[in-house]
Amino acid sequence: MSGVRLLVGTRKGAFVLTADGSRKEWDVNGPLFTGWEIYHVTGSPADPDRLYASQTSGWFGQVVQRSDDGGATWEPVGNEFAYDGVPGTHQWYDGTQHPWEFARVWHFEPSRADPDTVFAGAEDAALFRSSDGGRNWEELSGLRAHRTGEQWQPGAGGLCLHTILIHPEHPERMVVAISAAGAFRTDDGGETWQPINRGLRSAELPDEDREVGHCVHRIAMNPSRPDVLFMQKHWDVMRSDDAGDSWREVSGNLPSDFGFPIAVHPHEPDTVYVVPIKSDSEHVPPDAKLRVYRSRNGGEDWEPLTKGLPQEHCYVNVLREAMAVDTLDPGGIYFGTTGGQVYASADGGDTWEAVVRDLPAVLSVETQTLP
Repeated sequence: MSGVRLLVGTRKGAFVLTADGSRKEWDVNGPLFTGWEIYHVTGSPADPDRLYASQTSGWFGQVVQRSDDGGATWEPVGNEFAYDGVPGTHQWYDGTQHPWEFARVWHFEPSRADPDTVFAGAEDAALFRSSDGGRNWEELSGLRAHRTGEQWQPGAGGLCLHTILIHPEHPERMVVAISAAGAFRTDDGGETWQPINRGLRSAELPDEDREVGHCVHRIAMNPSRPDVLFMQKHWDVMRSDDAGDSWREVSGNLPSDFGFPIAVHPHEPDTVYVVPIKSDSEHVPPDAKLRVYRSRNGGEDWEPLTKGLPQEHCYVNVLREAMAVDTLDPGGIYFGTTGGQVYASADGGDTWEAVVRDLPAVLSVETQTLP
């Protein structure tokens, strides 16, 4: 029977949770990197034993960790990230110009075919690539050199590149998202980029047709239909049917269209999941009820999923990296909260169970389907 591995990054270390295909009982290993913020832990689709972790601290800086045995042991690799001297600065909150900086790695995206090729999204707004398992990195500097770079500004979490989507059939096509610059696409492996924000509307921007400056929280796709993208924006849930060339709102009957994560069912490309949050000033569930909302028709209609989730006095948040799906059948859905719970559903969201509680605040959740 196939198994599942959950890779969980938290404010104070990483945890590895494993279960067989029934997903009823879970073993919890951790914390790893105790006391460090782990912004992201993920595994290679080409080699499930190859894992990457972003270990960061305000005191000690950024460390990339790699495991070649499924998380049993780790080694630091390639921790000399350097920008390529790209000219220009980005716009700070008050409109002044601020030099590019390197703060931390927000997201790793391993190649689907090669366990030694991995991309890293960093703050400030940089995209890196390694072709030797993270030992050496090069910046794909065409992104930060984009003509709109001076208009980018940080969201509340910083000027972070947090989403990297690689086309499953044409890996030279990638989509990235930067808070708060927007979404960008390359069709030539990262040499050149174009903003893909047409149709996004942000009340904070007086120009409704602003090319960049939108606070995109997360983008998701189903690999079987890679040109259909779903976005959770600062406000609004959006959909694109043309690889980001245009977007339309699909917030529909959600109780709030503010949120952070978004995910697509592994086998049903029209089934989408979000976790509504009350507002950008109150990062708590509406009505103090933790509800995942599911759409089975690509965002046209939404239904609350509540069985097994707290429906009173709940004031946790679910962050942008903290929701994932597995590839088993039926598909599993997982998310972690700032209260330290990790919830799992082995039936596509119909029922939920807290597989672990009382962890530090969860920053990221990723899944691996094990042979």
